Amino acid sequence: MASSVPARRTEKGRGHLLDLDAPRRVVGDPSAEDRDLARVQRWVMSTIAVTTILHLSGGLVVASVMLDEKPWSSQVGLSVMAGVVGVLAVATGLGIHGRRLVSPWLLLGLVPTAIGLWLIR
Repeated sequence: MASSVPARRTEKGRGHLLDLDAPRRVVGDPSAEDRDLARVQRWVMSTIAVTTILHLSGGLVVASVMLDEKPWSSQVGLSVMAGVVGVLAVATGLGIHGRRLVSPWLLLGLVPTAIGLWLIR
């Protein structure tokens, strides 16, 4: 009759310790791993920062659309402010990645203004 209890280990030592027959992989270039980690951290940081700032810009566009005033100066002002905040979001992303702040990419930050002005027309 077979026993349900596993057989006792006959070799000496513990299985959770270092196995000399299968050594750990040695990292060839630790600075390469540091560079990869820094790149990932930079992308995560810029994604979070730009997304958060663009939410503020989107909130300003929604506020300009929800305003019920006959003179549209307040609505236009909020839409322009949304564009300024959008430009700041793009500049923040460029700055985190170490790129030049003045670039054609800043025009992408004016999209909230265009959307806001189109919605309040």
